[in-house]
Amino acid sequence: MEQPTNLAGLDLRAEIDRLRKERNAVILAHYYQKPEIQDLADFVGDSLDLSRKAQATDADVIAFCGVRFMAETAKILSPQKTVILPDMDAGCSLEDSCPPEQFAAFRAQHPDAIALTYINCSAAVKALSDVIVTSSSAETILAGIPADQKIIFGPDRNLGGYLARKTGRDLILWPGVCIVHEAFSETELLKLRAQHPDAPIAAHPECPAVILDHADYVGSTRGILDYAIAMPGDTLIVATEPHIIHQMEKALPGKTFIGAPGADGNCNCNICPYMALNTMEKLYVALRDLTPRIEMDEDLRVRAKKSLDAMLAMASGTVGLGDLGPRTPFVATV
Repeated sequence: MEQPTNLAGLDLRAEIDRLRKERNAVILAHYYQKPEIQDLADFVGDSLDLSRKAQATDADVIAFCGVRFMAETAKILSPQKTVILPDMDAGCSLEDSCPPEQFAAFRAQHPDAIALTYINCSAAVKALSDVIVTSSSAETILAGIPADQKIIFGPDRNLGGYLARKTGRDLILWPGVCIVHEAFSETELLKLRAQHPDAPIAAHPECPAVILDHADYVGSTRGILDYAIAMPGDTLIVATEPHIIHQMEKALPGKTFIGAPGADGNCNCNICPYMALNTMEKLYVALRDLTPRIEMDEDLRVRAKKSLDAMLAMASGTVGLGDLGPRTPFVATV
């Protein structure tokens, strides 16, 4: 999607605020969005929190500043709402790594396994799944599944591998990865740690094991932010998309946050190119024109919603898989 033109002279922040009121719109933004978008959003959060906000909002319009699967999730949970995404090309390498036809065939190879699927996937893959998880809810949800239940985990093999190592569960992993978290360099990370020997490392579980092995804390974006707030020291090395550092610096202006580097020694190589497609200009145009708009076949939406409802029910830790009722046998409907 090309950058909107003929917006010269507009006070974009003021115009977005005006349209937000006129449209009765809520602006949701992920921690990986640019700081100027985070600062104007009604709510900034991780995938689980954003899903809950999308479901609970009484707004007529949801402007989702994130990537396509997140906006799709909002539409699945709130079908009566108009859901817009500033740039429909804002995809996800994990979603791209898991075409629904291939995932259906993979599931058919393991008929006794349930599909515990990371939220970074298409609506069609959600519809082929039993329970969706986020990085902040995955371990809790996994604990609510009987130990003898075979489990497929996809599309992120790094998150799945981390969960398997931490919990001792034997997970059948789909081989997808996040291009942002794969870009971190162990060599450069160790150089950075040598420069800041007292600084802990906080890493997202989408990182490869060679990065996670050096982390003092592994958790979701929300978890990493909470860790930054609670840590006693004054410097933190952050191994996830670096735009989350904006929230850390706002909450803790007296502390220093350093993005973990890629192979070139620069943390900017780890900026998500998909998240970066959303801009203030595109958000303004999306609110003005109510497009690009997320549209979805109702049958697909209903099938995808079952796995998301299971996630929202189990994420509290008080509901287990058995409490959700009999499991519907897998049918490879794409």
